Amino acid sequence: MLAVAITGGIGAGKSTALDAFRAHGAATVSSDEIVHHLLETDDGVRDALVERLGEDVLGADGRPDRARIAQAVFGDRKQLDWLEGLLHPLVSREYLQWRDRLATLDDPPRVCVTEVPLLYEVGADERFDKVVVITAPAALREQRRRVARDDRDSRLLPDREKVRRADFHYVNTGTFEDLGAWVGEVMRELQAEAEAEASTRT
Repeated sequence: MLAVAITGGIGAGKSTALDAFRAHGAATVSSDEIVHHLLETDDGVRDALVERLGEDVLGADGRPDRARIAQAVFGDRKQLDWLEGLLHPLVSREYLQWRDRLATLDDPPRVCVTEVPLLYEVGADERFDKVVVITAPAALREQRRRVARDDRDSRLLPDREKVRRADFHYVNTGTFEDLGAWVGEVMRELQAEAEAEASTRT
């Protein structure tokens, strides 16, 4: 099973690319899904958030609320760095456990894919066999941005450096169908490589 990471800047289309890989048969999980799971179920995360940011970050159900957390750390680099330091190791742990569970299936998928926004920045690329970088012009990324602008962009590696280090690169300026067709070609290449590797071990 080949482990693939998708990365790229804010608004480049990482989540859309993940959807396309899922449509072409890859097993997928998103970092957002993992964070959501942690906020819903991990009492250690809840307690750490309350101790650091106060009970205002809790929703009516007593669990951490993403919108309230975002409001608490917005514009505060120190708090944002702390939050990422809390969550990133846990997201990595959950992802690796998910990958291990996939490997135990009777018919495990040939390719598993996740999106990792800070892949290179935190050195997580070492956990993956292949990296896909999605880029888009700054003006288009700004139109797609779903979160308020802060200083996150300044902490990311330049796109050209990501592209240099990646195995696959897609400039996401077209339609979902265009992206889907490209992902289909990548999946055929990945599946062929995974099957070739499997055959050498049998």
